[in-house]
Amino acid sequence: MAEYSWILKNSYITCLLPLFSFGMIVFFLRWKEMLSAVFSIAMILLSWVWSLWVLVEVISHHGATYEAFYDFVAFAGFSLQIGILVDPLTAVMLAIVTTVGASVEIYSVGYMKDDPRFSRFFAYLSLFLFSMLGLVVANNFFMIFIFWELVGLTSYLLIGFWFEKKSAADACKKAFITTRMGDLGFLVGLFMLAFFAGTLNYGEVFARISSGLIPAGIVTAAAIFLFCGAVGKSAQFPLHVWLPDAMEGPTPVSALIHAATMVAAGVYLVARSMSVFVASADAAIVVAVIGLVTSFIAASIALVQNDIKRILAYSTVSQLGYMIMALGLYGYDSALGHHSPGYYAGTFHLMTHAFFKGLLFLGAGSVIHAVHTNDIQEMGGLWKKMKITAPAFCIASLSIAGIPPLAGFWSKDEIVAATLQHPVFLVVTLLIAFMTAFYMWRLCFLTFFAPPRDQHRYEHAHESPKTMAYPLVFLAVLAAGAGWVGIPKVAPWFSEFVFHGDVYHPHWSWLMLLSAVVALSGISLAYLMYYRGSISPIKMGQRFKPLYTFLYNKWYFDELYHVVLIRPTLAFARYLWSFDNRVVDGAVNGTAWTTIKWSDIKEWFDTWIVDGAVNGSGWLVRQVGNTLRFIQTGSVQFYAMFILALVVLFCFAKFDYVEMGLERWVLVFVLFVTLVVVIVKILSMLRYRAEPKNTQED
Repeated sequence: MAEYSWILKNSYITCLLPLFSFGMIVFFLRWKEMLSAVFSIAMILLSWVWSLWVLVEVISHHGATYEAFYDFVAFAGFSLQIGILVDPLTAVMLAIVTTVGASVEIYSVGYMKDDPRFSRFFAYLSLFLFSMLGLVVANNFFMIFIFWELVGLTSYLLIGFWFEKKSAADACKKAFITTRMGDLGFLVGLFMLAFFAGTLNYGEVFARISSGLIPAGIVTAAAIFLFCGAVGKSAQFPLHVWLPDAMEGPTPVSALIHAATMVAAGVYLVARSMSVFVASADAAIVVAVIGLVTSFIAASIALVQNDIKRILAYSTVSQLGYMIMALGLYGYDSALGHHSPGYYAGTFHLMTHAFFKGLLFLGAGSVIHAVHTNDIQEMGGLWKKMKITAPAFCIASLSIAGIPPLAGFWSKDEIVAATLQHPVFLVVTLLIAFMTAFYMWRLCFLTFFAPPRDQHRYEHAHESPKTMAYPLVFLAVLAAGAGWVGIPKVAPWFSEFVFHGDVYHPHWSWLMLLSAVVALSGISLAYLMYYRGSISPIKMGQRFKPLYTFLYNKWYFDELYHVVLIRPTLAFARYLWSFDNRVVDGAVNGTAWTTIKWSDIKEWFDTWIVDGAVNGSGWLVRQVGNTLRFIQTGSVQFYAMFILALVVLFCFAKFDYVEMGLERWVLVFVLFVTLVVVIVKILSMLRYRAEPKNTQED
């Protein structure tokens, strides 16, 4: 068993340092802006040093793998793990992310110095880097999904950092929602693997697939669903539309997202899951085709754009398509038993692209900082004004175009080599390389070498401060020379153990020549059109106006999605609202109205009938009582008179008035007089009782 160093065993510290920075800024340092920035930069620099040390350790152990984990949740034979995995892919990704991240953070000190939310920006950057580094060191699909979603959250916060702008608020929502669509597929793939493999640990899942314990159809479906996550995060067709709009965030954010973090996560996922795609040729060819289509579409759109950041954004989409295509071809060829350099090419280009694309975005930010516009049609002549930015930007442009011996040349050639067994892929790949060289040097000529087209902006242009300029110089060195470490004959210790670059190309010489000719052809055409003026871009645009309009409007994908997805979704949402408002709420409100009316009726019945009967009975009894209480005098004389009156009345009741003699009428008269006298006496006695008595006080 190999003995691993303390550095490898504690490589998770590389991602905890940015998290510590985030916590310190949020709770203690946010009121001290410069201290927040310095602390954040210090933590990412420590993480960078640790990452380089991890890379050295991995190489010194001949690419050996270190893994440590513990079971977080275990039930019914299934466990969710928390752990780390350090292998060559992890090591190189840690170095890439921390290198670009440190450069971006240092650059941001100058770029964001006047922003009112300066400290918050560095807190978000730290959290973003923690998320990406955590994703890289994860040893299982459960952890990678957690960090995957955290990357999505932090990208939402950074893209919408200037949320008071509607365009920025819309862009961050578009990015978040679009990538969630891909993540839904990713989640389905994870559930399938968990169900059929009984685990989400990388090694255990791959072992079960390679041993045939999971049906081939399930492997294919799971691979395609996993790839959906990469389609969203790495902005592949048809979910590529969010990435250009993400330019609404601050330029350092664009550099970080496009160079080494969020969009690289999709490529990393495919590379990490390569064993799944190797087991399914169908899934692998889907990956390759999607990558090629994405790369071609994005490169064609970049040809005619005028926003400097959007050109670079579509360039990123195109280069990501390159990487995805190479990885897909590797999986397809390996599944058929062929030997392909696709994995080497894809991961190698991921590294070199991080450096020159980070440099391009930071250089674009420096240009925007100098001329206060994103439109390259309003620039020109900046080579004389920006002595650091202009050469650095041109080095990156040469690198991405594939000019030897810069970094991009070596990795792009590996991608071209991966297509040698597939003629259609080879032709389209070379066409994309030509378009890449053309649109990048169209940008360079219009920005730095052509005569100024806005004299006011030109006169006020200036070089950026040192905090912005020095990271450009550092990345320019990497953009120029980083590709050499992947050349087997130059650095076999790196290419073999990190990129598995042991592929021999029998046609190496003509492949290099062909690649260089294609790149130079693209640059030459841009030179003739935008510097010499031998070919008029205006006349070309007029001659091919339908094509120009089609490309300028980005193949009308946004409009198509608006018609096919957004408008129907909004219409359906409005229908649901109407249904809810009229039917559901109508039923609820109608029930409430009926209940209230029924309650009103019951209240009336209770008040006037029930309470009326009860209160009426009480009132009648009270009135009778009030009347009868007057006969309760306590006087014997009154009671005797009352009895006499009753006796007389009784006597009246016993007489037969039909046949009655004189003597009886006399008796009746006497009784009547007696009754009247008695009643008068009773009434006088009652009146006497009712009158208040006057009392004298002594």
